[in-house]
Amino acid sequence: MGIPFRRRTIRVGRLDCRCGASDCPAMAAKSKHLSTVINRPSSAVYEYAADPANLPRWAAGLASTTVERVEAQWVADSPMGRVTISFAAHNDFGVLDHVVTLPSGESVHNPLRVIPYEDACEVVFTLRQRPGMSDDEFARDAESVRADLHSLKRILEAV
Repeated sequence: MGIPFRRRTIRVGRLDCRCGASDCPAMAAKSKHLSTVINRPSSAVYEYAADPANLPRWAAGLASTTVERVEAQWVADSPMGRVTISFAAHNDFGVLDHVVTLPSGESVHNPLRVIPYEDACEVVFTLRQRPGMSDDEFARDAESVRADLHSLKRILEAV
């Protein structure tokens, strides 16, 4: 008969980790869910936001100029430098997740959802504080995402 194994709970922010692994997702620093309600059908918002060619119009924090297809990836000039962007496959669930590979080679997964909300929809972006990112940098990143979501709302509600 062995000694019962008891895992300790590590509290990080609002997440609990019982595994103790240094690469456990629960050990990530902070996450913020940033959202806006857009008074347009979710299908219209999804189709517009899913088109990489529209990114410079509404997502200046990601693509400041044109977005071009290079082999199997999308490439954009961003405030962070030249980045590559891989998008989730087109789907009926409003999932617009994308992975941005920074000039440093670091890949950042960005969860983005378009959720039906009566005759409108809610667009929700989950922002995660990356390792080594200061709280001030995280706050600036959040403001950039808020501005992008506001631009998306402004553009689509003007149609």
